[in-house]
Amino acid sequence: MKKMLLYCLATVGFLCLNACQTVEQLSIDYMLPAEISLPANLKRVGIINNMPEDPDNKLIISSEDKNKDKTEIARHTDYYNGDPQITTETLAESIANENYFDLVVICDSALRSQDMAPRETTLSNEEVIQLTQDMGVDFLIALENIQCRSLRKVSYLPEWRVFYGTVDVNVYPTVKVYLPNRDTPMVTVNCTDSIFWEASNSNRTQLFNQLISEKDMIEQASSFAGTVPVKYLLPYWKTAKRYLFTGGTVNMRDAAIYAKENNWSEAIRLWEAEYNNKKGKKKMYAACNIALGYEMQDSINNAYEWAVKAQEIAREIDEVDRKKTSPLLPSDIPNYLMTSSYVSELMERKNGLARLNV
Repeated sequence: MKKMLLYCLATVGFLCLNACQTVEQLSIDYMLPAEISLPANLKRVGIINNMPEDPDNKLIISSEDKNKDKTEIARHTDYYNGDPQITTETLAESIANENYFDLVVICDSALRSQDMAPRETTLSNEEVIQLTQDMGVDFLIALENIQCRSLRKVSYLPEWRVFYGTVDVNVYPTVKVYLPNRDTPMVTVNCTDSIFWEASNSNRTQLFNQLISEKDMIEQASSFAGTVPVKYLLPYWKTAKRYLFTGGTVNMRDAAIYAKENNWSEAIRLWEAEYNNKKGKKKMYAACNIALGYEMQDSINNAYEWAVKAQEIAREIDEVDRKKTSPLLPSDIPNYLMTSSYVSELMERKNGLARLNV
C-alpha cells in the first residue's frame, strides 16, 4: 500500500511538472505466484472448519484508548473471535472462484463440535486420511483460527463542521494445509489484512447510529477474512496502472496509434528511433514506452531492462546524486520516483515468473 501511494504521489507530481506532455493511463492485469508452492498432483481439495464451537464468539476484550489527538472525540479498540463458519464458507468460495483445482469440497459441520475436552487443533494423520477419503479429495485446507481487532474512532472536523467516524478492522486468519501422506501439516499460513468503514454526519448521535453495527461488522470481517489466505495458497491476479507518453513528436503520436491497435512491435520500433535520436526527457519518455510495450507482450525481462534505462535517464534529469545530501520531497525528483516505482513493479513480476512457470 505504501509503495502504491508513493507511486501515485510521484506520478501526480511528474504529470504536473510535465503538463505539456500528453499522457494516457492504461490498466494491465497480470498474475503473481502464491507464497507457497503446492504439488502439481493435488487436484481436489477439501475445505474444513477446524475451530472449536464457541457460543460466545463475539466480544472477548474491550479497551478505551487514551491516546487521542485534538480532533478525536472517541477512540475504542475491541478484540473478537470471528465467525468460523462464515470464514470457512468464504474461503471455499474464493478458492473455487479461482478455477485452479478440479474439485473444491467444503465440510458443512464444525469438526470439533462434539469435543468433550479441549485438545490441540492440529488434525492427526488418521483424521486427515479419514476426511480425505470421506470427501473424495487429495488434501485438506483447514481454518484453524480467526481473530479480529477493531478500532472505532470519532472525530470532529471543524473546517467542515461535521463529525467523522471510522471503523478499521484487522483480521488474522490462520489456515493449515494437510496431506494424507504427512504426519504434520505441510504448511501453516498466518496472514493479516484490514477492512474499513466510514461515515460522516453533522449530528454526533446520528453518526454513532450510522456507523456499522458490531454484529454486521463481525459478519463482514469474518467473510472478508476468508478471502485473505487465497493469495498465499494460489496464484492471483493483480490490476495495475500504467502510463503511455503520446505527444511531442510525430513518432510518438504515430506509435500511440499503433499501441491503441495493440500493434506493440511497430510502436516499439518508432519509440526506439525516438530513443536513439533524442535526449533528456524525450529520451526517457521513449524508454518508458518501450518498457511498457514489452510488458504488454509479456516480455518482462526486456521490459525491465528498458525501465532501468529510463530510470538512469531520470536520475540525471532530476540530479538525484546532487540532491540526495539534503532532505528530498517527491516533487523534487518526480521523474526518478516514477521510473523507480515502475522498475520495482517489473522486478516483482520478473521474480515471480520462474515460480509461475513451475
